[in-house]
Amino acid sequence: MRARLTSILLSISVCLLGSSCKHDSKSEAGGSASAALADSAGAPAGKTVNIWWAQWAPADGLQQLSQEYEQQSGVAVRVHQIPWSSYQDQVFLNFGNKVTSFDIVVGDSQWLGRGATGKLYLDLTDWLPTVVDVKTIQPQALRYLCEYPAGSSHYFAAPGETDAVGFAYRKDWFDDPKEQAAFKAKYKRDLAVPDTWEEFKDIAEYFTQPANKRYGTALLTGRGYDALAMGFQPFLWEFGGSWGDPVSFKTKGLVDNAGAVEGLTFMKSLLKFAPNDGPNMDYGKTLEAFTSGSTAMAMNYFAFYPTIVKSLGDKAGFFVMPSHNGKRFSSLGGQGMSISAKVSPEQQKLAKDFIAWFLKRETQEKWTKKEAGFTANSEILNSAAFKQATPYNAPFAQSMNFIQDFWNVPAYNELLAAAEQRLGEALDGVKTPKEALEAIATEHDRIFKEAGLAK
Repeated sequence: MRARLTSILLSISVCLLGSSCKHDSKSEAGGSASAALADSAGAPAGKTVNIWWAQWAPADGLQQLSQEYEQQSGVAVRVHQIPWSSYQDQVFLNFGNKVTSFDIVVGDSQWLGRGATGKLYLDLTDWLPTVVDVKTIQPQALRYLCEYPAGSSHYFAAPGETDAVGFAYRKDWFDDPKEQAAFKAKYKRDLAVPDTWEEFKDIAEYFTQPANKRYGTALLTGRGYDALAMGFQPFLWEFGGSWGDPVSFKTKGLVDNAGAVEGLTFMKSLLKFAPNDGPNMDYGKTLEAFTSGSTAMAMNYFAFYPTIVKSLGDKAGFFVMPSHNGKRFSSLGGQGMSISAKVSPEQQKLAKDFIAWFLKRETQEKWTKKEAGFTANSEILNSAAFKQATPYNAPFAQSMNFIQDFWNVPAYNELLAAAEQRLGEALDGVKTPKEALEAIATEHDRIFKEAGLAK
């Protein structure tokens, strides 16, 4: 869906690596030296492509990679990084100007509807297939990061950074002979990476030992922006629900059906195996619960996993979202590269030339060497070299085959806020799962009608 990767990623990474810092879950991520250099330097003489992105490691990687483009083309590239907490606001405030300060914006999938219908994003439908074979773009990434409406073959972005939700697990705990023997004695099967949610629940229960400050799992349940919705989506889809019909925008009977209720109920049942703040854990808290050594399995976006490897090394392993009744889904992450419709044709041409270079196979292979530089190139994703490059690349590549997304219509902010509030009420016991989902259906139906999307 989006980066969704909260403004604290870099600050947590620094803390985990031993630098002195005061942890604050609402603190802004600090940019690296490369980003600071890019922003502090004056605009280079001659032609320049200006890119806006959020402040995190992939943006640093893009700035580093773009130095090669400057050497080859003579066109400078400046990646301006903005803290996650204010990124969306700053981008759309800038779109209110006659001319934007950026030529390219690396935006969340949810922005596509607003960017396309508001004529803020340049229509790339005719151009994109001329610079990349769209058949080489991972189908789900193309659908959710580039197309609006999804599946229409109308492109308003090129793939930038892809992502998905998966799990990190304590491989050293799973491999411990004593733990394996004790688990097998209790559950009559081997202790192994779970394939289903039922297996997952057994493992979470087994490792939950509050007296030893050990817990089975940390799920995405935070109420800030989209963490809870992203954490809930796999349960929604795998248990038989959906956010609604993408054509009629009908939600009643879909987001609140029996399968959706069962999925939310099951998700809530797992929270008894989580740390004390389990019902309200954002991306940073789940990461911290895992790297602190207290949690066996933690849900998060794969873009967080380089930080885990830096902290825990081979003590950590990674796996794809568990399945239910043969269904397996994951929440989409990442962003696409869109060109501003509010810059000159000359700047739009420079932006297109840079994106065309970025999408080349050889450039994408270099992109994957950057921290969390996940590609949308199917050939690279499916290659043995990519899958073997890191301990998380193989499950990431697999996860990309079953990602889905939240609504990306212009009213997505209202839809998301309603979902986060009601799902939170279910986890907090204010409403039953059934009542919470029925409330979401009612509110989403109202929002779609007011937006003119539903009758």
